Amino acid sequence: MPIRHSLVRMKQSSPTVESTEDHVRQRIRSLRVARGWTLDELAKRSFIGPSTISRIETGGRRIALDQLVALAKALGVSVDDLLDPPDTDVVIRPVRDIVHGMTIWPLTRGPDAAGRMVSKMRIPASKQTLVGQIHPGRDWFFVLSGTARLLLGEREVLVEEGHAAEFNTMIPHAIAGFGGPVELIVIFDRDGERTHLH
Repeated sequence: MPIRHSLVRMKQSSPTVESTEDHVRQRIRSLRVARGWTLDELAKRSFIGPSTISRIETGGRRIALDQLVALAKALGVSVDDLLDPPDTDVVIRPVRDIVHGMTIWPLTRGPDAAGRMVSKMRIPASKQTLVGQIHPGRDWFFVLSGTARLLLGEREVLVEEGHAAEFNTMIPHAIAGFGGPVELIVIFDRDGERTHLH
């Protein structure tokens, strides 16, 4: 009886470990195949035997930490990239926020590895003189509807619906709607997100 009970407990606790390992195995194989590499090619780059890699990919062998590090390095990714759980809920439900008179809908769950965030923004029109801000990095936006009035240093640029703008953010810059509100998809890096949204 006690033996049977311990097996049940092990079976209940193992799916998470097994599903994580299965996910890592699939990711290793997918990355290898996407690069067009044979088992021998990955073996040469990771200093792990091709038969060992084959058993890792097919579940015939558990993945040791040193092997995980070597395979990640050979595949040009981080260990975190291999261990990242698969997305279960891929749908993002943006929650509207209002900052400095702008309505903002975050379209990503948070910054990616490079610190970029994507948001939809509705910016009201303004006939007032725009005051530019500066910060390190680059900003990019795409106009969904309306016309954006973009201040870049001493000049103003009108960016119409269906057009995009990308610029160095060390130039004083500001955005407003022209003749009415403008709706944008915006990509901010960490500095841009801090400066414009907080």
